[in-house]
Amino acid sequence: MKTINETVCSEQAPAAIGPYSQAVRAGEWVFVSGQLPVDAKSGKLEEGVAAQTERALKNVGAVLAAAGLDYRHVVKTTVFMTDLGRFAEMNDVYARFFKDAPPARATVQVSALPKGASVEIEAVARG
Repeated sequence: MKTINETVCSEQAPAAIGPYSQAVRAGEWVFVSGQLPVDAKSGKLEEGVAAQTERALKNVGAVLAAAGLDYRHVVKTTVFMTDLGRFAEMNDVYARFFKDAPPARATVQVSALPKGASVEIEAVARG
């Protein structure tokens, strides 16, 4: 069985820092790689959990837009945090992006994230 996957890339989100794509479209599904809270233009990491959550979700949104989708198409996210004690800060910002019918979500604590980030968010969307 032959599967044709298409890579998705947005200049409005930070470039991949390794051998992976910002996202891959597989049929109707788009798998967005973990987005760090880095501003694509300046290359700077946002400060604080709330600002990092907002930037990571904006980066997810930029990649979704490159695939012709938006937050309403997201069916699942995974949020990686270095300190679950800051969960409420992340959750307050996250809720603003997914007001109606929020996607399924897992949130996990990790020991470290690239570039010293406190938050990273990946998403699966269907378009």
